[in-house]
Order: sequence, then structure tokens, then C-alpha cells
Amino acid sequence: MGSVLNKRIPFSLLTVIIVILFSSCKADSKCGFKAIFNFGDSNSDTGGFWAAFPAQSGPWGMTFFKKPVGRASDGRLIIDFLAESLGIPFLSPYLQSIGSDFRHGANFATLASTVLLPNTSLFVSGISPFSLAIQLNQMKQFKVRVDEVHSSQGPAGWHTLPPSNVFGKSLYTFYIGQNDFTSNLASIGVDGVKQYLPQVIGQIAGTIKEIYGIGGRTFLVLNLAPVGCYPAILTGYNHTISDLDKFGCLIPVNNAVKYYNTLLEKALSKTRTELKNATIIYLDTHKILLHLFQHPKSYGMKHGIKACCGYGGLPYNFSQKLFCGTTKVIGNSSATAKACRDPQNYVSWDGIHATEAANRRISTAILDGSISYPPFALNHLCPSY
Repeated sequence: MGSVLNKRIPFSLLTVIIVILFSSCKADSKCGFKAIFNFGDSNSDTGGFWAAFPAQSGPWGMTFFKKPVGRASDGRLIIDFLAESLGIPFLSPYLQSIGSDFRHGANFATLASTVLLPNTSLFVSGISPFSLAIQLNQMKQFKVRVDEVHSSQGPAGWHTLPPSNVFGKSLYTFYIGQNDFTSNLASIGVDGVKQYLPQVIGQIAGTIKEIYGIGGRTFLVLNLAPVGCYPAILTGYNHTISDLDKFGCLIPVNNAVKYYNTLLEKALSKTRTELKNATIIYLDTHKILLHLFQHPKSYGMKHGIKACCGYGGLPYNFSQKLFCGTTKVIGNSSATAKACRDPQNYVSWDGIHATEAANRRISTAILDGSISYPPFALNHLCPSY
């Protein structure tokens, strides 16, 4: 492959090379990356969707924040742990108008976002209007405004914006594509979904190229999770017992996920050869999350495919009629999808998203470089503060 990073350099030597490359930053700086700009869906949304459509309530955020803070989990997300590793504050949502601080980046992700432009309304299908193309446009406008503010020597608001030279010193993270995969799964099946997955991946690669064109150089792309192990998919996708593996996950769905991830890795490899000065990292978060679902006890947890916050009990504690934190009449009585008391023992928070405990373990693998291709260990570049 065309990139130096793609050649088989021993990991220890590559780590030394990377550390040297970033040692030219200021002596008082512990990390060469000054900001994170994130693109994604609910797996990395730190409050954008709920800033646009305020309504979140219930047990969300109970573990770390002790209240709902716009995250689809009981606590911190992977993007939060990455920010902590860089020694910067949690990312402010781009759509949040009150209390935001963009000096260390911005989060363009929103719950229910897709890579491809939606052909329906949020209020019809539940798909966010803030697709990846919209998030890219927001990023471009953000850079324009930062440049304008600094060129005019500090009008109101400059103190909450990053310096104009930040864009080449930032991480650009992508955790998006899950909704493109799952939103049509029940209606057109695995084979139908597979038909447009190359288009999804092409859009991600194209977005990386556009950000490169405005100064971005370091990109982290998380692959697709094993959604065939998600309680929401297990209860919503028609299947027979023969479709389940020994861990209780859907074989045809997870095989399609593997197909997607293979295409994504190949596309990023090709993009790497086209953008000679870029560092483009494929993160195999699927590997860790699948192992968590299959062997939760290996990580000190108890439950794989059972949701912490839900309704219905075993085996999934998930109902398509009653989502986490909601109450409605079922039959002749009122029912509430409540959270468990020990989310640290669960991989799945609400049947769709991971718990903070699972996110922490995935983040550890990202930081130590064990699921990065080519090798890229953030905890060597940015020692913990």
C-alpha cells in the first residue's frame, strides 16, 4: 500500500517514530493534538440532538453525570474518554447555544444521524436531519467563523473559539453509519441493506477528503458495531433459532456488519494513498464490543445481550413498545422501562447503546493502539494528565 504507515513496521519502532514526530510541539504541551472535531450519531452525541429538540429525561447519565446531559448512555461515551486522554474538556455540541466552549473543538454528532441524506422526516421515521453532509457543512462554517473572528481582532465570542491554526493540530473522529445499516433492516433485510453500503462508505471517505482540503490531517474512523448482538435488533428483526450463534447474536446481521467493515477498511486504505500527508486510522471497535457481548465476565461484567435500562425481563429486557425511561399503558396497567442498579455489569445500556463501562473498555483499546490500523497509540502521544 502507498502509505508509510501501512508497511509492516514493528509496532515499538512505529511508536517511537510517532512520538518523535509530535515532540516538536511546545515544551509546556503534553499533547500534540489541541482539539477534537467529531462527526457521528448517538454513539458520540454529547448533547446536540437534545439541544435542537429538548426533551431528554429519565435515567440517562445516572452513573457519571447524575442527570441527563444529552448522551445516549448511563455515563461517558468513547468520545468523552478520548477527550480526557488529550487533557481537554468534554466536547460541546455545535448545536448548543448556551454554555458551549469550542476552544478545544466541537461535536457535530446528533442522535439518529445517518451518513446518507435522509429521504424522510424526523417526525415520520425518527431519523435526524443532521446527516454527515450537514455536519460537514457545519464544520466548514465553523472554520470560516473562526478565521473571521481572529482576522477582525476579537469581536464578541472570540474567547470561546479556538485559535485559527488549530485545524491542522486536531483529531477528526468519525463514529457514524449504524443508522444507515439498521434503519432499513426490518423492511428490506440484510441483502437489501448491503446494496447501498458502498455508497455509505464512499460518503465517509469523501468527507475525509473535504476536511483534508481545509487543513485536517489526522482522522480516526470507528467501524460498525456488532449490531446483531443488540437487544433492539434481536427483538425487531424476524429470525429463527438457526439464525443465532452460540452467544445469542444474529449471524446474518453480524455477517453483513463484517462485510461493511471490510469495505470500510479497504476504502480508508485507498484514501490513505491519495492523501499523502494524512494519518487515517481504522479503529476496529467491533472487535472489542463483540468480545464484550460474547464474554462479559472476562471484563468483570455479567450481562452481554441483556439491556440495563428496559422492559420485559429475560433474555433481553427490551421492548419495541417501551424504550428506556418511558412510561405507557401496556394491557391494563402502567409500565415503565427502568434502569438497573448496576449498569457497570452490563454491556448494553438501553438495547441500542453501550454502557459507560463498555465505552471505557473500548476506549482503553483505542488509546493503547491494539485495535488501530495502522498502529496509532494515543496514550503514547498524549500521556494521561
